[in-house]
Amino acid sequence: MTPIIHDNLIHIPGSDGGSPDEGLLIVCDFDGTVCRVDMCNEIMDHFAGDWEAIDRTYALGEVGSRTAYGRIAPLIRANRLQILDFILRQERLDLFFPEFLSFCRGRKIDLKIVSDGLDVYIEAILAKHGLEVEFYANRLIFQEDDRIEFDFPPASGDCGRCGTCKRSLLDRFRPDYDRIIYVGDGHSDVCAAWKADQIFAKDILYEKCMGNGTPCLLYDDFGDIHRSLEKSLAGGFVKPA
Repeated sequence: MTPIIHDNLIHIPGSDGGSPDEGLLIVCDFDGTVCRVDMCNEIMDHFAGDWEAIDRTYALGEVGSRTAYGRIAPLIRANRLQILDFILRQERLDLFFPEFLSFCRGRKIDLKIVSDGLDVYIEAILAKHGLEVEFYANRLIFQEDDRIEFDFPPASGDCGRCGTCKRSLLDRFRPDYDRIIYVGDGHSDVCAAWKADQIFAKDILYEKCMGNGTPCLLYDDFGDIHRSLEKSLAGGFVKPA
């Protein structure tokens, strides 16, 4: 279902009549979104040595994240305690996210995190801030001799390029919700975002939406999203970027 532009506003289909937040799901990316720092990149920079060439092939679309992770794994030497210590020192949770999560729960709006990053830092960061959020991510498995492996959710039946196929997850969520709002910023969000009814975008995702004419709302942090949603849920309309 696609947002309809009308009188310089975005009208969310299904928002007329009844409770405006009934059957609403918010799906959020994690790295660069819920967490202001891209923790996956931070971990690779610190523990994986010379991984930049692999990252460039991913950014250019030459390989998917699943292949990139497989090439990076042999470069990493770290144990769980070292990684957790690094995560908890480097993380920067969006300061407005806890309040936004409380707002959603007060309005009975479901929120899920979908990430092509790693479970170990998502779980640790949420626990540090006392937050319980359903999330989907790739797994970091610690082996002997400070070696690691990556394990992935079932690949998409379409391409299998991403470790976590966010588009497939939105398809899985869709039957249970009337409307889905997507919040993201990066390459891994592009494929999934167009499946949503409304998009909050920044950085790479915003550039891609602008480039292909996909309606979206520009945001910087979850304070922006909170304010926009309050207006949207009150009247069914929200100003576009």
